[in-house]
Amino acid sequence: MAPHWAVWLLAAGLWGLGIGAEVWWNLVPRKTVSSGELATVVRRFSQTGIQDFLTLTLTERTGLLYVGAREALFAFSMEALELQGVISWEAPTEKKTECIQKGKSNQTECFNFIRFLQPYNASHLYVCGTYAFQPKCTYIDMLTFTLERGELEDGKGKCPYDPAKGHTGLLVDGELYSATLNNFLGTEPVILRNMGPHHAMKTEYLAFWLNEPHFVGSAYVPESVGSFTGDDDKIYFFFSERAVEYDCYAEQVVARVARICKGDVGGARTLQRKWTTFLKARLVCSAPDWQLYFNQLQAVHTLQGTSWHNTTFFGVFRARWGDVDLSAICEYHLEEIQQVFEGPYKEYHEQAQKWGRYTDPIPTPRPGSCINNWHRRHGYTSSLELPDNTLNFIKKHPLMEEQVGPQWGRPLLVKKDTNFTHLVADRVRGLDGATYTVLFIGTGDGWLLKAVSLGPWVHLIEELQVFDQEPVESLVLSQSKKLIFAGSRSQLVQLPLADCVKYRSCVDCVLARDPYCAWNVSTSRCVAVGGHSGSLLIQHVTVSDSLGICNFPGNKKVRLTPKNITVVVGTDLVLPCRLSSNLARARWTFGGRDLPVEQPGSFLYDARLQALVLMAAQPRHAGASPCFSEVGC
Repeated sequence: MAPHWAVWLLAAGLWGLGIGAEVWWNLVPRKTVSSGELATVVRRFSQTGIQDFLTLTLTERTGLLYVGAREALFAFSMEALELQGVISWEAPTEKKTECIQKGKSNQTECFNFIRFLQPYNASHLYVCGTYAFQPKCTYIDMLTFTLERGELEDGKGKCPYDPAKGHTGLLVDGELYSATLNNFLGTEPVILRNMGPHHAMKTEYLAFWLNEPHFVGSAYVPESVGSFTGDDDKIYFFFSERAVEYDCYAEQVVARVARICKGDVGGARTLQRKWTTFLKARLVCSAPDWQLYFNQLQAVHTLQGTSWHNTTFFGVFRARWGDVDLSAICEYHLEEIQQVFEGPYKEYHEQAQKWGRYTDPIPTPRPGSCINNWHRRHGYTSSLELPDNTLNFIKKHPLMEEQVGPQWGRPLLVKKDTNFTHLVADRVRGLDGATYTVLFIGTGDGWLLKAVSLGPWVHLIEELQVFDQEPVESLVLSQSKKLIFAGSRSQLVQLPLADCVKYRSCVDCVLARDPYCAWNVSTSRCVAVGGHSGSLLIQHVTVSDSLGICNFPGNKKVRLTPKNITVVVGTDLVLPCRLSSNLARARWTFGGRDLPVEQPGSFLYDARLQALVLMAAQPRHAGASPCFSEVGC
């Protein structure tokens, strides 16, 4: 059990949020690890003149990490972070001059920022850059790590013009699905498919399709696999945009999830070469009981399960609460998103001049649905064969009435005075046989938070200072190598998913509640769980109390090392106590008795310093004053 005082202290900082918020509001990481303390496990890469390590791509098959920066690309070995190849891909001087003449900055904009880098096939990567506001794309030979010779491809619709604008893209079976801004001014948003065997497809240029969106992520979900209905695969897009559906004077930004079907080839007359399956819904991240609403979607991570049915999305959100910056993580399950897209539509009521639920009969086949077995039985084998009434309906009704809410009805985690930037997640099997989700969250001031999701609760394992006051701009995780990579403006870093050896005692190891770590009884060391089969290991991820867990024969007890201090009578003395974690408290004893936290007289306790202050030392104060670091969770 956590000490009562610690629970009270947390609740006192909730600003009146109410009972229950302490499980997700502004949780304190158990450990804080500075950049200096990380030095033994971190690998770093930087190079003079190279900046903006924005785009990271792993190929587990080859064990290589590919990195796109400003006007350069790199290939590294994943395990050693050894440089395997470098490509310089600069925008030509004349392109930069044109960019500057059009009013863009020669310091931050008129360069070739690599914004898309993914495997195209087994031998090549496909790469796109902003190319001084004239986006271009080309191929990279993975064997030689060189750009393919020949003409560069036009990157319009594949990559943003402006490096500061949101963008996302996926290569699926040789076809590129991208969401970006399609012109120099950044006024034409588009979700587009090109390359591959099908003709190009895109969204309608209508405000109720896309309205000033900021794209942050996309995901391919193979929903045709094992489908009893003969369903199609889907591509999901995540973004924030200005809402058109709210009757208010202030323009409101909301988060969205949209989806299209992989087999969509547009309509025959209506929606020619336009998506016939584009649907979107509001993505809600809020705690209504506490008046907390997060509408700015910053990033999304897709965590695939053993089956596509188990796909989970984690959204990174930001908001302002008064003059305080807030960040939140919300969790969404694919099946709930599917239910919303199968539900009622929203429409604009001309007479009332506001948006509301569509209540009239819905055309058949259902607008926005993928071609499945029902369609095929009724003679619709392609979107080209869909009737005009279905296509006209979806053209005017892409927005769903119902919203996609977060799991547990609230955020998993909210932090104040913090800007979350990116997130990656991993699934880990614990020694108890349960599967745990571990989250790695980048921040705007260069920290990486590590948390384990325990159903509706989150335990913050630690915070790691990976950069010095630079935002974490990119994150990618290798499950096979048990490594995480982070990019910032000035450098790239590699970290292990867990540094178990830093936990020196059984209690410290177990209370970390890190699914990657366990206490090895035989060697009296905290070790990574994998590779120690047959050993007697102790791990309790869900238990926040180590009482009794580490009381086994042969366990080494912590030995107290006394420190002798000589003082002059009448002087004040500060006795610090080194605590084992941020969640611990100090307990002082003198003369065999506990000293109360608030003891009148010569002993004072400084809660901020976690230190005992002795006022006007006297001979009667001579003796031993042991300090114990008590850990509750």
